[in-house]
Amino acid sequence: MDQNRWNAVDSFLTDTLIPPGQRIDHALEANACAGLPAIDVAPNQGKLLHLLARIQGARRILEIGTLGGYSTIWLARALPPDGQLITLELNPTHAAVASSNIQRAGLSSIVDIRVGPALDSLATLSAQQARPFDLIFLDADKPNNPPYLEWAIKLSRPGTLIIADNVVRDGGIVDPESTDPAILGTRTFLERLGQHPQLDATAIQTVGLKGYDGFALAVVKA
Repeated sequence: MDQNRWNAVDSFLTDTLIPPGQRIDHALEANACAGLPAIDVAPNQGKLLHLLARIQGARRILEIGTLGGYSTIWLARALPPDGQLITLELNPTHAAVASSNIQRAGLSSIVDIRVGPALDSLATLSAQQARPFDLIFLDADKPNNPPYLEWAIKLSRPGTLIIADNVVRDGGIVDPESTDPAILGTRTFLERLGQHPQLDATAIQTVGLKGYDGFALAVVKA
């Protein structure tokens, strides 16, 4: 199996399982036109996030790492009309593109984009005594995943679902010689995920349009 086959399978799954009316290709096109890096989740992964949010019955979602808002839209579509999604983005240019995409999707009333370093935004949310989130999606700079996890736990409740993207890194997480900060941060994140007494966690490897990678999932315990 090679990348061409993985791409073909992902395309088949998307064409077969995601009707054209559910797709948000306009967001990907806008991101490409704006020169954003092509690191959004794949369409079938976006639909997976959407379904997980619905299964969770989420009313409040926190996303760390907005980029152009593609995953934001998938998650926000799972919320009820009175739900809320807060998404954190460092880059003002990315946030502006995301805002346009979210507005075009008709979701501006329930999505709050906060611009600045995520660790600062998370500290602000905590200081504001933000109500706990039902689902938290981590998809920002990987070296900071360990502190993002600690904030996610503080901003959660028993039963909150925490999802992290890009946790396999082409298998780099098992390379003991790696000095890549993203790999080191991801490995530390996974170790803390498995050792934390408040979490019940697992991770899966994935292949597809985004190459060889994976998701981690954890539920906050009572």
